[in-house]
Amino acid sequence: MNKPPRHRLVPTRVAALAVGVSEATIRKWVSRGKITRYGAPNCRSEFDIEELQEIALRRRSEAP
Repeated sequence: MNKPPRHRLVPTRVAALAVGVSEATIRKWVSRGKITRYGAPNCRSEFDIEELQEIALRRRSEAP
C-alpha cells in the first residue's frame, strides 16, 4: 500500500478524536490490522484521515 500524501496524515491523538475512541483503542486496532499505521518503527505513529473518516462513518451506521 502506498503512503498517503503528507497532508492526510495525523498523529494518534487526532486519530482517536476523529473516530471518537481512545488512543489505546487506535493502538489496538493497529495490532489487529483494522487500521494502517504509517511511520518508522519506534517513531511517531501517523494515520490516514480518509481511512479514519471511513471507520467513523461505519461506526455511526452500526450504532443502535
